[in-house]
Amino acid sequence: MAWNLQETFETDRPILGMIHLPALPGAPGYDGSREAIRTRVLEDAAALEAGGVDGIVVENFGDSPFYPDSVPTHTVAEMSAIATTLTSAVDVPVGINVLRNDAEAALSVAAAAGASFIRVNVHVGAAATDQGVLEGQAHETLRLRDRLEADVGILADVHVKHATPVGDASLERTALETAERGRADGLIVSGSGTGQETGLEDVERVASALEGLERDVPVFVGSGVTAETVDDCLAAGASGAIVGTALKVDGETTNRVSSERVKSVCEAARAAAGETGA
Repeated sequence: MAWNLQETFETDRPILGMIHLPALPGAPGYDGSREAIRTRVLEDAAALEAGGVDGIVVENFGDSPFYPDSVPTHTVAEMSAIATTLTSAVDVPVGINVLRNDAEAALSVAAAAGASFIRVNVHVGAAATDQGVLEGQAHETLRLRDRLEADVGILADVHVKHATPVGDASLERTALETAERGRADGLIVSGSGTGQETGLEDVERVASALEGLERDVPVFVGSGVTAETVDDCLAAGASGAIVGTALKVDGETTNRVSSERVKSVCEAARAAAGETGA
């Protein structure tokens, strides 16, 4: 399968907005209302689309403490139902991230719901996290995608946030191995945590490491992007950005999406890329 940035998002500089799900049934913070979760998802999605995002990423952000690898089947079921509702409600591509690192579940949800891509926190190598040591399962993820005949892209983090890489591999080496040996379709570079600014030098290093590849592997900035910094991120070599906290009311990660904040970031990104239009 050949996943293509331009064909997926109809732009080569996409801005992807985050939907941070409240705690799902079975998680400690669940408030007892599936209907409220569905309503929140649709309201956030409408605000993201109205603001002009090129894609949406949905993740089980409220499910902490997270399972390190395989999430329970009820979580897969809930996310499949939510993702199906979401893909039917919006006209932009949808991506799935199952925290903390269940790529099999994410891919299965995406395939069932008609989503376009997944995010994988640890695709190759290993990382020490508050869930313990997470190991990449690229060998399983790629083979599962083939078995499911799923036209789903894999966006993989490089030295993912809220984690410390195991071993001494440089950012450049990890980027190359994630793209070449792990066959990821795109890479994500982030700051140290949710909403934390991503170092422009890190973006430049990853983008430069990929220059010799035979295929195009886009680089996304995965945290801390704002209307004021998105142009610098694109200038540093990023093809796009995944934006969450900056799009929320008052800049709080768990708040609802503000369409005005979304519009501000998207307009700044399009101006930086030399594009016009709403």
